[in-house]
Amino acid sequence: MKKLWLLSSSLSLLIISIIEILATSTTVHGGAPHRIIVDTDVDTDDLFAILYLLKLNRSEFDLQFNGNDVQAITVNTNSWTNGGHAANQIYDMLYMMGRDDVAVGVGGEGGILQDGTILPNVGGYLPIIDQGCGTSGPCRYRQAIPIGGGGRLDIDTNFGLRRSFLPQGSRRYSPLRQPTTQEVLIKTISDGPVSIFLIGVHTNIGIFLMMNPHLKKNVKHIYIMGGGVRSNFCPKNDTSCQPQQCGDHGNMFTAFRSNPYAEFNFFGDPFAAYQVIHSGIPVTLVPLDATNTIPITQEFFETFERNQHTYEAQYVFKSLKAVRDTWSDDQFFTSYFMWDSFMSGVAASSMRNIQEHEKNEFAEMEYMNITVITSNKPYGISDGSNNLFDGRKISKFKLQKNGVHSGHVQTGIQDPFCLRENGTGICKDGYTEEVTGPDSVRILVTTRAKPNVDPTSSLDREFFVNFLDVLNRPQNRGRFNFTSEFPHYKEVFYKPDFKGKKLGKIVVFDMDMSSGDFLALFYLLKVPVEEINLKAILVTGSGWADAATIDVVYDLLHMMGRDDIVVGLGDSFGLNQSYPNNPNVGNCKYSKAIPHGNGGRLDSDTLYGLARDLPRSPRRYTAENSVEFGAPRDTDFPELRQPLALEVWRSLVKSIDQGSKITILTNGPLTNLANILLSDTNSSSIIQEVFILDGNIYSKNDQEKGNVMNIPSNKYAELNMFLDPLAAKMVFESSLDITLIPLSMQRRLYAFSEIIERLKQKNTFEARFTRRLLTKLDRLRQKHHRYRHTDTFIGEILGAIIFAGDQQILNSTFELKHLKVHADGNLSKDGEVIADIEKKKGFIKVLEDFNHVSCYDIFADHLASRNQSAVIGSFDEQKIRWSSP
Repeated sequence: MKKLWLLSSSLSLLIISIIEILATSTTVHGGAPHRIIVDTDVDTDDLFAILYLLKLNRSEFDLQFNGNDVQAITVNTNSWTNGGHAANQIYDMLYMMGRDDVAVGVGGEGGILQDGTILPNVGGYLPIIDQGCGTSGPCRYRQAIPIGGGGRLDIDTNFGLRRSFLPQGSRRYSPLRQPTTQEVLIKTISDGPVSIFLIGVHTNIGIFLMMNPHLKKNVKHIYIMGGGVRSNFCPKNDTSCQPQQCGDHGNMFTAFRSNPYAEFNFFGDPFAAYQVIHSGIPVTLVPLDATNTIPITQEFFETFERNQHTYEAQYVFKSLKAVRDTWSDDQFFTSYFMWDSFMSGVAASSMRNIQEHEKNEFAEMEYMNITVITSNKPYGISDGSNNLFDGRKISKFKLQKNGVHSGHVQTGIQDPFCLRENGTGICKDGYTEEVTGPDSVRILVTTRAKPNVDPTSSLDREFFVNFLDVLNRPQNRGRFNFTSEFPHYKEVFYKPDFKGKKLGKIVVFDMDMSSGDFLALFYLLKVPVEEINLKAILVTGSGWADAATIDVVYDLLHMMGRDDIVVGLGDSFGLNQSYPNNPNVGNCKYSKAIPHGNGGRLDSDTLYGLARDLPRSPRRYTAENSVEFGAPRDTDFPELRQPLALEVWRSLVKSIDQGSKITILTNGPLTNLANILLSDTNSSSIIQEVFILDGNIYSKNDQEKGNVMNIPSNKYAELNMFLDPLAAKMVFESSLDITLIPLSMQRRLYAFSEIIERLKQKNTFEARFTRRLLTKLDRLRQKHHRYRHTDTFIGEILGAIIFAGDQQILNSTFELKHLKVHADGNLSKDGEVIADIEKKKGFIKVLEDFNHVSCYDIFADHLASRNQSAVIGSFDEQKIRWSSP
């Protein structure tokens, strides 16, 4: 009996041990997949992190730990990229990786009321402190991010690589159909436990947590790349930084003089970061402390160059090389770090060691007590900087009156409060400070990257080895890139043959890439070349669309067989609106009137979701450059650089016959035209005439309202004049022969039904595409109040029609007037056009009347003409050609 009891007891212990082993195995190796949401600003290092995670999904984690499943990606829209371009890039990356199942959220039209009520679907276009009920507003923190080359223009286009490498699937941004960030977050988190990877500004997640406290229980862990706790921006003996920046905790290279403490992801919305850190959810932070210990070394770069066995590895390396080749100095290998990809590796390793989170194969970890600084002492002041308290009897979100959020909030990178005479900045907005006391939170902080366990390896960090291994694994590899997607892909340039034709007047079209400008461009391309010889297009990034939308211009020209027309990129800011020493950084005093979301830049950047239906041009924006044109070094393809507006103008002037002149039609802010006048005092003599589709003329007898949305105090200006009033003032005071088509005339063309009906029976590609665009605009206008202004886009064809039309058919009449533009820095008056009673000479010819019905007919008839018609109709047609011999 004793032996039997012992046998029974041993068997019981064995069974218990097996159960314990199985239980442990289930927790670590056989449990439910780790569901992940990635919230990203789609910067270059973000795409490294996303592709790394997608590779882990069905390879290492899926086989050994039953999965690490990326459920959703949400796009942060107030940081390094713009919503429309970023969303389409994410869709293309997922398509390449065979992951069209991953939900993508961007934008939203909700808002935050004055009393702090957060409405559903807040878009995250603005930091929480500046968020109202729309998607337009100031750039308090975002102005630290350059707009042009080296900033959002390069990131929106992935330096020009995105369109040359990534395949294009069926998913794309579409107005009002695009899942919003908050919708995706709520649905994904409601479905079960998730971990959040936060690799951008915290606005999206901060708003989610404030709105949905009942769902916090489903967020298991938040992994963050951002902040600098004990970091020192410049390592010893490093000459990559300006001397003033060395020793800083942060990395604000555009703003370190005012804020030497913050890191970009936290600086973009400090209040949102505070909400995330103080949410009560377990947090692992990978700050600059750690990423500064894993710079991209030359050895890693060269090893990576030799190891690109998958499309995703190729894409990451090409992107990394583009950054290196366009880096502003020769210190790339000590200045560029594995920010977001290292965080993803640290997070993945922590998930492997879920029982002991602080154990990590790639990094050393330490618990610290920290907080996020959201305002500067003294607290409780009211100086106009803090929208959460200033002018309120009750603070927004019921914050404590003299609490940590109630001090001075940095208003911009040149905020005088933050600057001291000795050049030392004192503002700490966005600083992840190590503190003790009731406002501190205990979180796990990564302190440094671990060295490679193999001392003989040329890769000095353990994560370097893992990163290259994961990207090059054959499992879950990308299916194709753009050229391999189509077995018979050919890069074709379409250029017309004008031999034997007497070409018409030389024309330059200046546009800000609104949808109305594309309608006007279609029309100009259809006017016989014997009448109009369109030689160049100048675009500005300070208007209704972002600079990267220049790619849509290239595509439309390709469709119409006009790859011969050069396209020049204008300045990112209006005159005197950029900051000294950096033309791509400045304020948004005027551009803050343009909404970022639906009906604004989000839609314009994607041509209301239709841009991807245009055939894809072999031309595109590219950051390739050479020393000859001011680059720090020659790139692999310096001939592919994007021409600038003034370069295109100067080249055109040199190319035309002696005695010839140029006629300009401008449909946007007058920035490019003003810069032409400033760059060459003789430019007026080469310009035959300027047609300006801008301005609203105010008089006591005619007080027709303007169209400057979102600036209630400005009642009478027209938006293009408002966006750069100083440029408009300069042009109006010049000796140019000007014809003005004012807003009052444009408003006569408003009937969508009239023009759509006329286009129904027109069967050219360009007529069908135009009808689709107008139909979409009309439906959106009827469906959502955000689109109530879209009828103004029809009016933007008027300049092109007057410019090239038969005046007898139009029955147009003009009046000569002396006019001037307000440009005094007063937002309530700037851009307003009034009579200039003091001017003695120099009339402006102003359109006073025309037959608007005939405009619909003329426009439709020109688009229906088979002459100068599209040579290729769509991207779908290209795919057919590229898929068969």
